[in-house]
Amino acid sequence: MTTQYNLFINNEWRAPQGGKWFDSLDPFSGEAWASIPRAGEQDVDAAMEAAAEALEGPWSRLSGSERGAILHRLGALIEENAETLAVVESRDNGKLYSEVLGQVRYVSKYFYYYAGLCDKIQGAVIPIDKPKVFNYTRYEPMGVVASITPWNSSLLLTAWKMAPALCGGNTMVCKPSEFTSASLLELAKLFEPAGLPAGVANVVTGFGSEIGERLISHPSIARIAFTGGDQAGRAVARLAGEHLKRVSVELGGKSPNIVFDDADLDNAVNGVITGIFSAGGQTCMAGSRLLVQENIHDAFVEKLLEVTKRAKAGDPTKPDTRVGPVATRPQFEKVMSYIDIAKNEGARCVAGGRALTGEGYGAGQIVEPTIFIDVNNAMRIAQEEVFGPVLAVLRFKDEEDAIRIGNDIKFGLAAGVWTKSLHRAMLLSEKLKAGTVWINNYRSTSFTTPFGGYKDSGIGREGGMDAVKEYMEVKSVWVSSDLEMPDPFVRKY
Repeated sequence: MTTQYNLFINNEWRAPQGGKWFDSLDPFSGEAWASIPRAGEQDVDAAMEAAAEALEGPWSRLSGSERGAILHRLGALIEENAETLAVVESRDNGKLYSEVLGQVRYVSKYFYYYAGLCDKIQGAVIPIDKPKVFNYTRYEPMGVVASITPWNSSLLLTAWKMAPALCGGNTMVCKPSEFTSASLLELAKLFEPAGLPAGVANVVTGFGSEIGERLISHPSIARIAFTGGDQAGRAVARLAGEHLKRVSVELGGKSPNIVFDDADLDNAVNGVITGIFSAGGQTCMAGSRLLVQENIHDAFVEKLLEVTKRAKAGDPTKPDTRVGPVATRPQFEKVMSYIDIAKNEGARCVAGGRALTGEGYGAGQIVEPTIFIDVNNAMRIAQEEVFGPVLAVLRFKDEEDAIRIGNDIKFGLAAGVWTKSLHRAMLLSEKLKAGTVWINNYRSTSFTTPFGGYKDSGIGREGGMDAVKEYMEVKSVWVSSDLEMPDPFVRKY
């Protein structure tokens, strides 16, 4: 029996105006388990109207402290309902339940953090060079924000956008991936109990090909916040540009994880596995290019293989499972095609390289953790984002070589460096073209600090105070203490 959901618009649960739903499939079993509303342009228009009215309604009259109290209550409700939300998201995208539960519990902290910032958004008094003039700046909400999120971490990536946007006094229309919509609809059940006025946060679900253009180009939209692949990000930015909409896009990566010969090798092995095989490699910050200094290459790969082969694959709901299914069938097929591409290019597969089928592996959508060696940086396996549990291992000679290879990529989302040398750590953190550089750790994130990419990895930042300012307009106010205007035909500079 499947669970049927409706759209959440203006604090009401509404059937899609077109009267259509579609199935959400469990990635492990392959079975339909939820029925998701298939929104059309009329539903988008209704959500936009609700958000626009809320922007000028009671929400706009709340003080920062009052907005903060609501966000704090929402964070508390997420914390209270974390297990329910995690069950739904795990079933939707196939990630390990244990990992999703920790992630959902961390989502609550985003709302706590931005709740505390709501009454601390302040401008400045400018020491202006004009006499008898008082000049100051103020930050104001940008307006209605469209949030578009992918299937790999629906709740977390929505929180990255929603918490700072609402903190700044904006309103929102959220569209999750059609593959993983149920968890965000479950989250919407908490909006009204938390005290969010009608229309402040709305959820429409469906297919980007049917409602994406309307969502981005709608006259009420002030900003689009998108997370996804680089090709889709280009399309979003292009359409937003045509309509002069503000946009932030957090896109893909092919992040280098660089291990020097002076590193703690056991710690580095764990960090490399965390960087690529946690979440089945289905994360934009995955350390999918492993750069190992040539004099330790063989020994390090041997250690890596030993730990990798111990990882148990299977049902993501079981506590001892370490490798679950790829979230969608199209993505599974893409990952398998890249494994074939790597083999054809001459890379040598020393672990994995196959799909796991049979008893205990569900619908056969699990890709065994895969490691390729003898990779050079010109290969597609080293240049293109696979978004799966596939690691490309490259050799490097010295610091200069590591920096060259690390930066020889169109992406620039993240990088990792493993070394005991402070000089080396500081040098690479400066020279690597990436928005985040982890030293002797990997895949750490926090609500307190900005996250985003260089080059084709995106535009804008999420996290910390930087994220709030992404959703704010800055206004300069000039107050004259001289009531006599000068000669209007002569401007004095």
